[in-house]
Amino acid sequence: MKYYDWTAHHAYSQPQKKAIVDLHTGREFSYAQLDDRSARLADWLQKQGVAKGDRVGVLALNSPEFMELQFACGKIGAIALPVNWRLTVPELEYIFSDSRPKVLVHDAVFRDAALKLRKRCDISHLLEIDVDEPSNAYEQALAESSPDPAIEPLTLDDHAMIMYTSGTTGHPKGAIITHGMNLINCVNLGFPVGISSQTVQLVVLPLFHTGGLNCYANPVIHAGGRILIMREFDPGAALRVIGDPAYEVTHFFAVPAPYQFMMHHPDFETTDLSRLQVAGVGGAPCPEIILKTWMDRGVDLMQGWGMTETSPAGTALAPVDAVRKLGSAGKAVMHTEIKIVDLDGQEVVDGAVGEMLIRGPNITPGYWNNPEATKNSFVDGWLKTGDAARLDEEGYIYIVDRWKDMYISGGENVYPAEVENVIMQLPQILEAAIIGVPDQRWGETGQAVIVVKPGQTLDEKTVITHCLANLAKFKIPQSVVFVDQLPRTATGKILKRELRAELVGDDAPAIS
Repeated sequence: MKYYDWTAHHAYSQPQKKAIVDLHTGREFSYAQLDDRSARLADWLQKQGVAKGDRVGVLALNSPEFMELQFACGKIGAIALPVNWRLTVPELEYIFSDSRPKVLVHDAVFRDAALKLRKRCDISHLLEIDVDEPSNAYEQALAESSPDPAIEPLTLDDHAMIMYTSGTTGHPKGAIITHGMNLINCVNLGFPVGISSQTVQLVVLPLFHTGGLNCYANPVIHAGGRILIMREFDPGAALRVIGDPAYEVTHFFAVPAPYQFMMHHPDFETTDLSRLQVAGVGGAPCPEIILKTWMDRGVDLMQGWGMTETSPAGTALAPVDAVRKLGSAGKAVMHTEIKIVDLDGQEVVDGAVGEMLIRGPNITPGYWNNPEATKNSFVDGWLKTGDAARLDEEGYIYIVDRWKDMYISGGENVYPAEVENVIMQLPQILEAAIIGVPDQRWGETGQAVIVVKPGQTLDEKTVITHCLANLAKFKIPQSVVFVDQLPRTATGKILKRELRAELVGDDAPAIS
């Protein structure tokens, strides 16, 4: 039974077709090579005692080896465990103690961390990748292994991966990803963005994150297309690859931050963007200034919404509606249901804001080793997303903000994304975030945290005056803080909990 084995299929049907290009080293792999390398890695894992259901960790920057490990695990029924390389050893120690990987495949740059984790978490085997050294341990392992591992029959309900999500409080939770979820995502996401065997995608988000792995790298491989892997995102390098006709890039996906960094790069105005068929954006509400700036260059950013627990595709905005429904996340993708409810669990009406709930075959069955988190995340079979959203008169979904980022000022709900959207209109601003801070009179008020563009000047009065002209009074930030940079996740999302801890203090009242 090999219906889950994408690389084996393409190695059979189009063996010489180029599958992966490693932009860091210049290496290129056909589907025949990708399947052979994945099979050899699978054989090596089995020789280390890895069996169906065992976890295999990967701590690495973006590289073809990341994809090979995923498909190797699929061949033998092991569960891939990608982890965030920005985490500290104690943070990774919690994840590995919870998931108990038998093997850890790691980049040479993380050797010290891997050695510490092996000892602390009783990991049986390490395997080191060094993309700058052709004769590294990983390559030696492949050379000494067979291309014929003992294939493990699987079903779509079998676990393919555990992806740990960064919680706002406490420890991260390991979202279980099944083979069925991966397949459904290829359908749910592939159709709206037109992925085919002719697709060429530039992959810049980290592959340990669902946005890097599944938007759209996995769907592209599933369709028999080609992915170009960038080791770490660099705005100038990304623009050069997109603009170079030799690479033939048709698809790109990122969270808002990379688009923002690219549009501020000096090469943005002269880069040829005409070959881009789809440029997707998700992961956080996208400020209109970013959407409009790219639109002025002839690129309509196609918005969507999703999360690790939803494969991740949950909604998508058809390209034909990108301009007409500017700012919308679109509608629910094919094999998915969505509803928006109030605090009592009743569906909202007349465009009111509520929490978005979702269900379907694209939804995680739960969290690894955490039945309590699984129980608390679902209501009557619906996953509680934690996102505040509304519907317009045509049923298009608008993500307003995260519930946890909302604050209440004088009894009124304030969604920071709305305020940030207005503040970003000021041309002097490079980045901005709004957080709620305690206030004796109003309970909470907004504080704007701003990074000014190099060579520009801005003061608090100008920011407040601009907001007064464009926002209701209760939404106006009462203070402005200027900083050199904003804390971000590996994918570029702003870490508001860190901002709040730094500017307000860990012992401040929690945001409602």
